[in-house]
Amino acid sequence: MDTRPPQPPHDRRSIAEFFQQVWSQALVTVSGAEDEAAKLLARVQGMAGWSQDEVKKQVREYSDRLTSQRRDMEKKVEEAVRVSLQRMRVPRKEEIAQLNSRLDTLNKRIEHLAK
Repeated sequence: MDTRPPQPPHDRRSIAEFFQQVWSQALVTVSGAEDEAAKLLARVQGMAGWSQDEVKKQVREYSDRLTSQRRDMEKKVEEAVRVSLQRMRVPRKEEIAQLNSRLDTLNKRIEHLAK
C-alpha cells in the first residue's frame, strides 16, 4: 500500500477528488489500526491468561477509545477541508444555487427584452 500522501491538484476541477482520496486513505489507516488493536488483544489474552470476559471488556474499552479518537480525527479533517476550501474561495453549494437562480432571472429578463 502506498503510504505517501496524494499530490495536491493543479486545477480546481480535481479538488473534490483530491480531498476524497485523502479522506479514503485516512479511513483505511484508522481501520488498519483497529484491526491491529484486536490482534494485539488476542495475543495479550494468551500471554496474560485473561478470561474471555476480560478480553471482551478490554476490547470494548479499546474500541470505545478508538471510536472516540476516530470521531475526533474526522472532525479535524472536516474542519481542515472546510478551512482549506474557504481559503481557496471555492463556492459552497448554496452560493452556486443562488448564482444559478440569479442567472435564470437575468436570462428571463433578456429574453423578455429581446421580444
